[in-house]
Amino acid sequence: MKFELTERFRGDLGRLTSSDYAIVRSKLGDFAAACDRYAGDPSMKWPASLRVKPVEAAPGVFEVTFSFSGPDIRATFEWISIEGELAVRWRRIGNHRVFNQP
Repeated sequence: MKFELTERFRGDLGRLTSSDYAIVRSKLGDFAAACDRYAGDPSMKWPASLRVKPVEAAPGVFEVTFSFSGPDIRATFEWISIEGELAVRWRRIGNHRVFNQP
């Protein structure tokens, strides 16, 4: 799975604490593997450890929750095509406030 980062995502990423960043890093492998499965079968279910769902106020944008028990770490993304393959464009990362401008 290929990924693209928006400038806003890069800025958000730089504001994460080191412990928040470690949580995200620990879940990225699961997310990437789930994305690969999704590319092969869009009806597949996402792992329970990652809550992935559409963002209500932003058509085509999805959210993933990296931490349920705290701290609140979420990211928004959208599906794009890179070189003819399904890919993820990361839009925002942080706490629940990322939904103000997903």
